[in-house]
Amino acid sequence: MRITDALKILQLASADAPPYRVILACGFTPLHLQSFLAAHLQQVLADRRVTVIPGLYDDTAGALEGVEFGGADAVAIALEWSDLDPRLGFRSAGGWGTGALADIVSTARGALNRLAAAIERIASGIPVAVCLPTLPLPPVFHTPGWQSAEAELALEEMVIQAAARLSRMRGCSLVSASRLAEDSPAGGRFDLKSDLLTGLPYTVAHASAVGAALARLLSPPPPKKGLITDLDDTLWHGLVGEIGPHAVSWDLAGHSQLHGLYQKLLAALAGEGVLVGVASKNDPAAVTQVFEREDLLAPSRGIFPLEVHWNAKSGSVARILETWNIAADNVVFVDDSPMELAEVAAAHPGIECVLFPKNDYAAGYAMLRRLRDLFGKPRISAEDGLRLDSIRKSAAFQKAPVNGSGGEAFLERAEAVIGFDFRLSAEDPRVLELVNKTNQFNLNGVRRAEAEWRADLLRPGALLAVVSYQDRFGPLGKIAVIQGRQTGGTLTVQTWVMSCRAFSRRIEHQCLKMLFDRYAPSEIVFEFAATPKNGPLQDFFASLTGARPGGTFSLTRAQFEAECPPLYHQAIELHTSSKQWTTSQPA
Repeated sequence: MRITDALKILQLASADAPPYRVILACGFTPLHLQSFLAAHLQQVLADRRVTVIPGLYDDTAGALEGVEFGGADAVAIALEWSDLDPRLGFRSAGGWGTGALADIVSTARGALNRLAAAIERIASGIPVAVCLPTLPLPPVFHTPGWQSAEAELALEEMVIQAAARLSRMRGCSLVSASRLAEDSPAGGRFDLKSDLLTGLPYTVAHASAVGAALARLLSPPPPKKGLITDLDDTLWHGLVGEIGPHAVSWDLAGHSQLHGLYQKLLAALAGEGVLVGVASKNDPAAVTQVFEREDLLAPSRGIFPLEVHWNAKSGSVARILETWNIAADNVVFVDDSPMELAEVAAAHPGIECVLFPKNDYAAGYAMLRRLRDLFGKPRISAEDGLRLDSIRKSAAFQKAPVNGSGGEAFLERAEAVIGFDFRLSAEDPRVLELVNKTNQFNLNGVRRAEAEWRADLLRPGALLAVVSYQDRFGPLGKIAVIQGRQTGGTLTVQTWVMSCRAFSRRIEHQCLKMLFDRYAPSEIVFEFAATPKNGPLQDFFASLTGARPGGTFSLTRAQFEAECPPLYHQAIELHTSSKQWTTSQPA
């Protein structure tokens, strides 16, 4: 990005949009870095007006210690060596020399501890993105530049230790040094003239790269949820129908290690909660035999469902999406055939199609990295590990009719237990993740910044319900969030989301029943807004009121009870001094 491009992006931002305020803490004059950070954020936060506020000049730690919750939505930090000791920069009058090195190392250690403590305090309330030192150290060491000095290594070791400490903090994320090195090579980062004359040590290109890296941490793209893969010449090398189940390969001996690496990545993704399915034009019996091989690196238990037949892959993808109950734009399709990729892309707009480059190792390496980027997430939750198992075990829910005696008996025998946690806590990252990543059952599609979320929970009358579910098929974990406020006899729901994995179980009805039972409101007001994807929630409201809502509306208990179907769950209020068990009776 050029600086003129950045300024144009910022000029086009709507002045009426809600503000998104970022504090930029760095010890140097921010200049271009401030503009690039704001522009990169503005590109992904089109519905907000991004403002980047620079911190105190030449006092990064002081700027961070002065940050107050409520004054910003996020904090971006660009650390350089001079933040640890001014003598590690080029603008300081302090001496270099061997005699100063021990004191520099000691000062740097204290500065890092102070910075880490300040960051830990901030990250407990709002997101923090950190870029560790990127510029070369000055020629302060006695060794020639091609030889590492002991003091130099001591400084780098301290930074690495501080980075490890920061990476463990919830709410804090760090720029990848290796990825930044690809985007901004070391030799093109430092501008001595700019540093000495203006106080900005970065070249324009490096300022853009650092700004983009910090922006990506503060507003990352949502990770994809599912991957659908081809088999022949993709998951393995060879056509299983021609050479047989025992001749296909994915190892070094068969010159097919790229397929083995792909299998290893799929196995890792499945273990992290990514859904993995198969769409292959193939012989089902032969494929079954391959999946029974003990040397398969992507275990079949981590792959579901398998669509293996000779029909169009777009149809297979449609059935897999239905089984997973997720939209195409949350899914990646991998195939070695450009024609198959085009056929699926035409039938499912929004799906990410990735070519498996079976004979191009450089492209194969790039593909593996791309898949990791598409599915990467900062942390893995307990619910991530439950996702595939819950979909596999509850497939009967997707097949059983919701209405009719057969479906009613099925629900009655499900042995469902719903837990409600009403604690006003913002410490569980899964809660805000559900709010910001759920589309189909989402009250209004509003995404919530962590600072705003925490502030809402501190307001008088605030309410929060985090809903967990399990039945005889297994646990689904935390699957719904309700947030709002109570004013007199009125309950206002501002946020209500539910995972698509929980559909068809009448959990949404039980949520409303619990709100009426616990808070006894005269009515519940829903701050509803239609979105392109929340049709399932609109249908639910229509089943209670007779029509899809057009905006904010209210629901009385009498209206709810008149249309509520029988509920068979055992409802538990969690984390109270005496746990309340409420078994719903059929209406």
